[in-house]
Amino acid sequence: MKAAIAGASGYAGGELLRLLLGHPGFEVGALTAASSAGTPLAAHQPHLPQLADRIIQETSGAALAGHEVVFLALPHGHSAAVAAELPAGVVVVDCGADHRLTDPAAWREFYGGEHAGTWPYGLPELPGQRQVLADARRIAVPGCYPTSVLLALFPAFAHGLAEPDVVVVAASGTSGAGKAAKPHLLGSEVMGSVSAYGVGGLHRHTPEMEQGLSGVAGVPVRVSFTPTLAPMSRGILATCTAPAAPGLTRAAVREAYESALAKEPFVRLLPEGLWPATAMTYGANTAALQVTLDERAGRLIAVIAIDNLTKGTAGGAIQSVNLALGLPEELGLPLTGVAP
Repeated sequence: MKAAIAGASGYAGGELLRLLLGHPGFEVGALTAASSAGTPLAAHQPHLPQLADRIIQETSGAALAGHEVVFLALPHGHSAAVAAELPAGVVVVDCGADHRLTDPAAWREFYGGEHAGTWPYGLPELPGQRQVLADARRIAVPGCYPTSVLLALFPAFAHGLAEPDVVVVAASGTSGAGKAAKPHLLGSEVMGSVSAYGVGGLHRHTPEMEQGLSGVAGVPVRVSFTPTLAPMSRGILATCTAPAAPGLTRAAVREAYESALAKEPFVRLLPEGLWPATAMTYGANTAALQVTLDERAGRLIAVIAIDNLTKGTAGGAIQSVNLALGLPEELGLPLTGVAP
């Protein structure tokens, strides 16, 4: 099947291309972008020699026509208009934010403008979500931070282990901010320094976390989210805590998580005593997770590591597309990372 990538010159686009080149079910079709149109892909993705001479086209419905799958790795607010030009039978995968939220008011508050509508949410691990994605022709890929938080906490809320009042502190690498030049992301600003941003409930991924966790819990879940920028190119390490349910024990927490994740191919519950590190997941469509109970504070603690570009974006997108097309869910997706 032919797959087109809009936004092929960006970080998410490059990761999609890396994974698609190793996927036996896909042939890479049109590559499009905005400001980089007319230039060879090698100028933007030199790590992809198989596609080095391909010329990037201007993003349009005509350029993306004739493909079975179209991936939109575009900034928020740009996907809806492009998707509207594509036939209903094409699988369109939005790696941006346009179609993730179900509440138009939340979209207006955190993103501004009119809400473009809601598509099936591309996180197969959530309870019941694989059935939703089967045969889907429009898919909204989660944000990278929500991917980590939802994977870390859905077992807790599915099993009634925690109260609906979540605190998340997460560190992300600089690729999460995209490829556009920004002074605060210069090497001299980032190296040797960790900084907080979007503090006080301002980060745009907050309502997405609340939406996903509330859907699992069956009651509204409040999330206080503090993101931090770490001096690394890839990765997210998220520490997620919530008040523990009365009478909860460490053994019960472990048992519930083992049960919830036993058949998940991409979420690894680490052996007791081993804690996640971002280096465990580089280049892999996997999540490394550990959970415990702080008995003194009465809080459940889940710590998770993912690669924000793989499981957090491109890998999660292809995983969802595999399900939508009736392919094996693990097809073309790396389980092994790169170390050191």
